[in-house]
Amino acid sequence: MLDLEVVPERSLGHEQWEFALGMPLAQAISILQKHCRIIKNVQVLYSEQMPLSHDLILNLTQDGIKLLFDACNQRLKVIEVYDLSKVKLKYCGVHFNTQAIAPTIEQIDQSFGATHPGVYNAAEQLFHLNFRGLSFSFQLDSWNEAPKYEPNFAHGLASLQIPHGATVKRMYIYTGNNLQDTKAPVMPLACFLGNVYAECVDVLKNGAGPLGLRLRILTAGCGPGVMADAKVRAVERNIYFGDSCQDVLSALGSPHKVFYKSEDKMKIHSPSPHKQVPSKCNDYFFNYFTLGVDILFDSTTHLVKKFWDQIQELLGHPMEKPVVLHRSSSANNTNPFGSTFCFGLQRMIFEVMQNNHIASVTLYGAPRPNSRTQTIA
Repeated sequence: MLDLEVVPERSLGHEQWEFALGMPLAQAISILQKHCRIIKNVQVLYSEQMPLSHDLILNLTQDGIKLLFDACNQRLKVIEVYDLSKVKLKYCGVHFNTQAIAPTIEQIDQSFGATHPGVYNAAEQLFHLNFRGLSFSFQLDSWNEAPKYEPNFAHGLASLQIPHGATVKRMYIYTGNNLQDTKAPVMPLACFLGNVYAECVDVLKNGAGPLGLRLRILTAGCGPGVMADAKVRAVERNIYFGDSCQDVLSALGSPHKVFYKSEDKMKIHSPSPHKQVPSKCNDYFFNYFTLGVDILFDSTTHLVKKFWDQIQELLGHPMEKPVVLHRSSSANNTNPFGSTFCFGLQRMIFEVMQNNHIASVTLYGAPRPNSRTQTIA
């Protein structure tokens, strides 16, 4: 059984890790993968038809915990403990929920102190008690009428006329004073872990098509000393077609992974007459996972050939018929999102899922001329 520390408006954590509000989805998944022997039976819940309208959820079924992520920015928005019998909880190092300590209204009063009067939901028969960044829902199955509270709130939770021994059914950790209106906060400094993240990615182009990418990158400061690192800095970097590996490394730093291509499912649609001739060397990608960008280099010239930038919004309606892409290979024979459709427009390929949402945009371009003077539209 997990033994976790509750920090209102911030996190739910263990001695070795914590789920912090504002944490990226990929980082939470990394924690779960690293501790898979302790945290088991994790479900990933999402909407296939309306992926941007419903939260992404990691459901820790064995531990009774749900992590709710904003579908657009994929940062942790709400932490819900929906089964307190499966986990131990403490606040400021003192337990308020264990197998020996029941999370009753009296125990919550003792651990967290007084707060404003709660709200009773008659339909759910739940009494919601709210602190800043923290809410408890009490089950009142055996009570027939709504709880009441005295106008004079001088005696803390004891003045609330609710059944003695009512226990917590659910607990929520979030940002602000209202669970219904809460939003995922900005990523906390503790989640950067030496990585950089893309705040936005813009396409640089002229009348002929795309020239490259402009990335606005967030980093957790730089320089010696703790105080120098206690802030988020934003920098801009440009990457152009024809840039060398050294150019990209200088602008973006080392990639998280280098991937060498073993197959090219789109090669048959190339206008090159030698498109079916096997290459002696494999082109390779620089994978920047926290930027959401992959950069393809030519295996011979080692210059940028192609970008791939993950986005989640509709950009246009090409006139040509799409190409059907199956993202399965010898190493991965399943794809939860099914086949996708690829539309070409102005040296760009839009990969569209079956729910009409764009999964990725791929930019193609000729190598940049020697002159650095570019007209950007």
